[in-house]
Amino acid sequence: MDPKPGRGRHPAPGKSVSEQFHTAGRIKDLGKSVQFSWPGVYFEGRFRGTGLGVVLDCAAADYDVQVDGATVATLVTPGDTTHWINGLRDGEHTVRVVKRNETPGDTSTFKGFVAAPGGAVLGKPAPRDRQIEFIGDSLTVGYGNVSGTRDCDPEQVRRNTHTDVSHGALTARMLDADYQINGFSGLGMVRNVAGITPDVTYRTYYDRALLNVDGDVWRNPGTWRPQIVVVNLGANDFSDLTPGEPWTPDSLADAYRTAYGEFLRELRARYGAGTALVAVGFDRNTEYVRQVVEARNAAGDNGVHYWFLDQSGLDFLGCDQHTSAHDDRVIAGRLAPFLNGLPTGW
Repeated sequence: MDPKPGRGRHPAPGKSVSEQFHTAGRIKDLGKSVQFSWPGVYFEGRFRGTGLGVVLDCAAADYDVQVDGATVATLVTPGDTTHWINGLRDGEHTVRVVKRNETPGDTSTFKGFVAAPGGAVLGKPAPRDRQIEFIGDSLTVGYGNVSGTRDCDPEQVRRNTHTDVSHGALTARMLDADYQINGFSGLGMVRNVAGITPDVTYRTYYDRALLNVDGDVWRNPGTWRPQIVVVNLGANDFSDLTPGEPWTPDSLADAYRTAYGEFLRELRARYGAGTALVAVGFDRNTEYVRQVVEARNAAGDNGVHYWFLDQSGLDFLGCDQHTSAHDDRVIAGRLAPFLNGLPTGW
């Protein structure tokens, strides 16, 4: 009898679950499970047989399950479950599980794969040679990008945010690169949208693997060495000032430029001279980002590059006038050739 959703065996005892899958995302490896928080984290595996169980413990996020490159299930806040994919042809298959949306207030847990009776989980696929890290806000996340409408309530935003078809994920796939989408909606370099939560910024969370754990620090296993890091922060910094905020336009611009330069220096120290850093100019921050890049170049870091996110041809039909899935495809089609032309040794 075929295993049923929510029922089934756990991965083989005595082995680390991370031996089953390849991921480039920020995870905390607990041995029999891994925890994660950032959007777009993916787990890729291989198996033989007619079915596979995906073991998750997450009541906050949504996931796509892809077998042999095709999406076979979308799991909406699945909870603590084993979700079974059955009825496949008997043979070798690939599987990919990807977190669709952002849930910064929660920690998600993946407990690996289990094969249907008669099958087996095989060795994990090899990592890709190319790696790209995307740092940003809602535009990087893919906030509400598959909604088809600008009018969304919070529940519709959650269900219609699809980081796996964000412009970063699409760009990476165009270039056959592993990637991280380290995006956090609403946050900026020194100021957040509409001045909310002034005691934290994006930089408060950047070092973490688990976003809702104060003081958490992601431990790079040594395998994450991106040749390119793309930074797109500033749309929230320069959202309209609200009464009572301490900023003036000039003081905000000065603080933004200073913080951006510091952040780029931190990235350079983290990843070394061989990593290309790309600073994205978008909307009201365009000129300030250009100035930051010019300052870093003048200081001797010629590995910092400026890229202008051209809004022509974009419909902004995502939730709350964010970029849509159509827009993400357009942006990726422009960004991928630019990244491919950088002096990365690709």
